[in-house]
Amino acid sequence: MTAYAPHQISTVTALGELRVRSFCTPEEIRQLSFDRQFGTHAHYRSLFTKRESLERKAEQPDANVVLAIADSAHIVGFGVLAYPDPEERWAELQPSVMMEVNAIEVNRKWRAQKVAAAIVQMMMVHPLIENKIAYFVGYSWTWDLDGNRMSASRYRQIMMRLFEPFGFEEYTTNEPNICLKPENIFMARIGADVPAETRQAFKWLRYGQSP
Repeated sequence: MTAYAPHQISTVTALGELRVRSFCTPEEIRQLSFDRQFGTHAHYRSLFTKRESLERKAEQPDANVVLAIADSAHIVGFGVLAYPDPEERWAELQPSVMMEVNAIEVNRKWRAQKVAAAIVQMMMVHPLIENKIAYFVGYSWTWDLDGNRMSASRYRQIMMRLFEPFGFEEYTTNEPNICLKPENIFMARIGADVPAETRQAFKWLRYGQSP
């Protein structure tokens, strides 16, 4: 676990005041309650269903766990920026250049309050962000389409509009899981200080060629 100074923004919503805090530590997370809506629904399962999963992510090197906190101590949204698992294609770009938006979720009650945008904003305050390629993989079968009452193609547009203001662009790739459905999406933000040779290696890696 790498210690970085946390950042925090507060926002007033129709449901009350909300704090969105970056670089939450395992100790901080342990003091908070985890909303019950982060669980398993009829056609949807939350990315993280237990608070302990966030604690474990916060222990990883350079990871940024962002929490949306209501009523001073209740988690209603979260985001995780962390290195990919070693077996994933995106981990091949060394030394540890790529960081994944591993999770972003807001509970059903708090959606449409611009909470997700605040979470992405806090993920991007990472002090190493300009040296990294941050990426987001959206699999349509993981989306809460019932809770959002929209089609997969419409939700895809929403996700693009969420990440684009923070410098993310859609990139093509032949990664098999992403190619399974046309609604799936791969977006990335290439930091300003990422060298040209790394950018070129990222281009080849998207098509399964070793950097």
